[in-house]
Amino acid sequence: MLTRLCSASEVPEQGVKQVAPQGLEAEFAVYRLDGQFYATDDMCTHGMVSLSNGDVADGQIFCPLHGGAFDIRTGKATELPCRQALKIYAVVVQGDELFADLG
Repeated sequence: MLTRLCSASEVPEQGVKQVAPQGLEAEFAVYRLDGQFYATDDMCTHGMVSLSNGDVADGQIFCPLHGGAFDIRTGKATELPCRQALKIYAVVVQGDELFADLG
């Protein structure tokens, strides 16, 4: 089942936006890289911190707490101290709206 994340226009190019879909008790990070959209869990797998407060560079999201990083496209941990991959979600674009199967 697809859940609405946000409007595509709300996600900055080469950036990230935190979303908290209605009915769910979790936040997700939605990214726009080179015109493509990606979504991951928003919580860093290393420390209890929101990744959407981090920096996006070279296709990675950098954790604002310890500086670890993840590949936005695959979820793979790319910089220590992060070791465990992020869960990723395929984003479906319908007009200006973004959806993902978050189940």
